[in-house]
Amino acid sequence: MKLYGIPNCDTIKKARKWLKDNDIDYEFHDYKKQGVPEKELNTWVKKVGWEVLLNKRGTTWRKLDDDIKNSVDETSAIQIMLDNSNIIKRPVLIKNKTILVGFKADEYSQL
Repeated sequence: MKLYGIPNCDTIKKARKWLKDNDIDYEFHDYKKQGVPEKELNTWVKKVGWEVLLNKRGTTWRKLDDDIKNSVDETSAIQIMLDNSNIIKRPVLIKNKTILVGFKADEYSQL
């Protein structure tokens, strides 16, 4: 099991606490230090869709030029996420071929 995100994110902290409280081992991948693996990101997009992964509520999105925001498609969304890892919804949890985006305790329990 692998958890992707940034350590200071509140949602990441909740997910990590839940995993620890439930004695579940996982590997943490820090976007800030390790970047976003392009191959992984492409797999996530194919499985869950770029619309699910691209966080349009955060400050990183709001700081983007309006021309970019108004013309975003899958290809440009992937590039935006590669260039600005903070714009990826967090956390992304991978177990085998299952991908969960965001943290919901009931989804984690089922996984």
